[in-house]
Amino acid sequence: MKTILKILGIIILVIVVYVIIAMLAFGKNYHYEKSIVINAPKEKVWQKVSSMKAFNEWNPWMKLDPTMKIIYSGNSGEVGDKYCWDSKNDDAGAGCQEIKGLVANEKQKTEMTFIKPFDGQATSDIILTTEGNATKVTWTMDTEQDPMIKIMRPMMDHQMGKSYGEGLDNLKKLLEK
Repeated sequence: MKTILKILGIIILVIVVYVIIAMLAFGKNYHYEKSIVINAPKEKVWQKVSSMKAFNEWNPWMKLDPTMKIIYSGNSGEVGDKYCWDSKNDDAGAGCQEIKGLVANEKQKTEMTFIKPFDGQATSDIILTTEGNATKVTWTMDTEQDPMIKIMRPMMDHQMGKSYGEGLDNLKKLLEK
């Protein structure tokens, strides 16, 4: 019985130490990015990232709920182009994403507002750079995290890696077919 209590005590101590270190070590600003090289010119890639409808052709979160309600507004492919989603599935949640900046064939900047399952805001960039006859696509996300969320950062990095990797793979397949 003493051995079990010692093991349990050590586990609790390790968790408490990790929480304290995470809260002190991780800043409130969170940045994630992932890149892929696509065998297509920037102009062709731009067609699939420059509007919210085009983005949703490869957006990895769209598959979370095929019955998700989507409403588009604004002028497609221009600043103000926006879509809002609402799902009964908590994995997909609800929110809006709006184009805040465009530099033709180079960069798309969006702002995301999450409503459920949690409130939040983030910005995202999709940056295109030429690599020979191909295009490097870099997808970023930046947000501020509450102190208690910082302890989940390694899990968030893992999930973002999976989601962004899937999305960029979808984009590559779409453009290279």
